[in-house]
Amino acid sequence: MDRMSAMDAGFFFAEGETTPMHVGSVAVFDGPAPSYGDVVRLLLGKLPEVPRYRQRAMRVPLDLGRPVWVDDPHFQILYHVRHTAVPRPGSDEQLRNLAGRVLGQRLDLSKPLWELWLVEGLAEGRWAMINKVHHAMVDGVAGTDLMQLVFDLDPAATHPEPQPWDPQEPPSPAAVAVEALTDAVARPVRRFAGVARAAASLPGWSGAGALARQAGVLGGAAANVGRQLVTPAASSLNGRLGPHRRWAWTHTTVDEVRRVRRALGGSMNDVVVTAVAAGLRDLLAARGELTQGLLVRTMVPVSIRRPTERGTLNNQISAVFVDLPVAEPDATARLASVRSQMDANKRALSAYDPRAVTGAADLVPAPLLAAAVRTLLRSGQPWVQAVTTNVPGPPIPLFVLGRHLRSLYPYVPLGSGVRFSIGIFSYEGVVSFGVTADFDAVPDIDVLVDGIARGVTELVAAAEPVLTV
Repeated sequence: MDRMSAMDAGFFFAEGETTPMHVGSVAVFDGPAPSYGDVVRLLLGKLPEVPRYRQRAMRVPLDLGRPVWVDDPHFQILYHVRHTAVPRPGSDEQLRNLAGRVLGQRLDLSKPLWELWLVEGLAEGRWAMINKVHHAMVDGVAGTDLMQLVFDLDPAATHPEPQPWDPQEPPSPAAVAVEALTDAVARPVRRFAGVARAAASLPGWSGAGALARQAGVLGGAAANVGRQLVTPAASSLNGRLGPHRRWAWTHTTVDEVRRVRRALGGSMNDVVVTAVAAGLRDLLAARGELTQGLLVRTMVPVSIRRPTERGTLNNQISAVFVDLPVAEPDATARLASVRSQMDANKRALSAYDPRAVTGAADLVPAPLLAAAVRTLLRSGQPWVQAVTTNVPGPPIPLFVLGRHLRSLYPYVPLGSGVRFSIGIFSYEGVVSFGVTADFDAVPDIDVLVDGIARGVTELVAAAEPVLTV
C-alpha cells in the first residue's frame, strides 16, 4: 500500500459535485490523426513506466487514515481512453467548447483517476488529445514530467509492445484500517525527526545573528500575510460554484516575455502574472466594478520539488499570495507592484524549509483533514479571487506516434468559491494561458482572455522604448 501524503489526500477529499479536482490539458497535433487502436496500444506499452495509472484510491474505513493507492484488478484501458470528434473543419472555438465540457466532468473515484480523449476533425488536418489527471496524483511539474514520459522526443521513436499485467490483490478494509492506525502512531516521530534535520541543514541557521535575520524575514512575511487578510479585495468575483465550466485560451511568445523582462525587470513569471492582472482589470471594467485602489488577490503555487524527485507523481507545492493592482492604469507600475511582492515572497520562502511546513500537515489526523478540506474548498471565502500557476515546459518539440505537438494549453480546477484559475505553460517558444471559469458566473470569459493578450501587448509596447535606447 502506498499512502497518499496529506497534500495529495487534501485534493482527493476536496472532490465534490461542484468541485472536480483534476488538472488537465489540451494538446493539439499536426495531422493525420492516429487510429484509436494505435493510441490504446501506445499507452498500454508505456503503462509499466507509470504504475499509478493502473491503481485506484482506496479510502480507509471511517477516514481513519489517508487513502492508499492499490492496484485495480478490474483496470480496463478502453474505459480511460476515449474517442470523439468535432464537425469538420473543427475550429478553435469548437475545440474549446468540447474541452470545457469534458474537463468539467468529474472522474470516477472508484477507478484509476485519469482519462485521455482522442479528438478528430480539427481544421488543417489537425487532431487533439484532452488529458485529465486527478490533482491527488500530480501537481503542475509532475504533470509536465508525465507528459514528457508519454510523449516522444524523436518522431521516429519505437515503442514497447504491451505486456501482460498481474495486479496485486487489494488489501482488505480491515488491513487498511490497521495499517492506518499504525502509521498514525509512527508518523509524528518520523516527522519531528525530519523537521529537526531540515532545520539544521538550512544555510545561515547557525549563530544568533543568523537566527535573528531569519526571524526578521519570517516576521515580515507573516505581517504581509496578515495585511493581505484584512485588505479588501474584489470579493464580487467570489461566489458559489456550479457543476459546469467554461474554458478558453490565449498565448504569446517566450521572446516577447523575455523582451519585457530585459527592459522592465522582474522574472518571466512576474511578466505573465502582470498580464493576468490586465485581463482581470478589463473584466472588472466591463462589469462596471473597477474602482480606485481595487485589488484582485491571486494564489500562486510554488514548486518545492527537488531535482531528485523529478518524475514522481505526487504534489510538492507551496503557495504565495499576490495582490494584483487591477486599478492601476499603467502597465509598468503594475509590473513593479507584482515584482515587489514576488521578490518578498521569494525571500520568505528562502528563510525556511517550505517542505517542513507542508509536511507538517501529515501530523493532522485524517478525519480532521478531510473535514477541514471539504469545509474550505467547498465553501466560499472572500480573500482570494483567482489561482495563477506557471509551469515551464520543454523548449524542444515533442511527438506522439510521429505527429508533432503544435501547442498545449493547461487546465486548472476551481474550488473554495474561486471562479477563475489561470494555468500558464511554455512549450517550444510559445507561452499559453489556459483560463478556467465557472460556467454560470462567467459568461464573459472572452473579456478576461482577450484582456490577458492585451496585457502582454501593453507590456511589450512599454518595453520597446527602453530596448531601443
